[in-house]
Amino acid sequence: MRGLGELEAAVMNVLWDNAEPMKVRAVLERLDTGKQLAYTTVMTVLDKLHRKQWVQRELHGKAYSYEAAFSREEASARALREVLDSSADPGAVLAHFIASVSNEETELLRNELRKKRIRRR
Repeated sequence: MRGLGELEAAVMNVLWDNAEPMKVRAVLERLDTGKQLAYTTVMTVLDKLHRKQWVQRELHGKAYSYEAAFSREEASARALREVLDSSADPGAVLAHFIASVSNEETELLRNELRKKRIRRR
């Protein structure tokens, strides 16, 4: 995921896959990175994600509960927005992207563009 390290992305996936806010221990127990991770490592990653505004946290007793600040889909859209904003030719980026989409995805794009046009009226 753009803007995130490998472990940060893995932590975000755990949060997105769970509807309820989670404490560090619960995130650690659900992480599947193939490596043994320390509690403090996961706590540090969650703190960094909070500073980057990827997660929200609330203090419960002595421990924070964490949840994603936005959905996986919103994160993907933000990543695409960053790519377009950083490109010298966003039209070319979109053209290459459009060339790569399936027929079903093309129809989804058309439908969303129609909805956007209707909302603007």
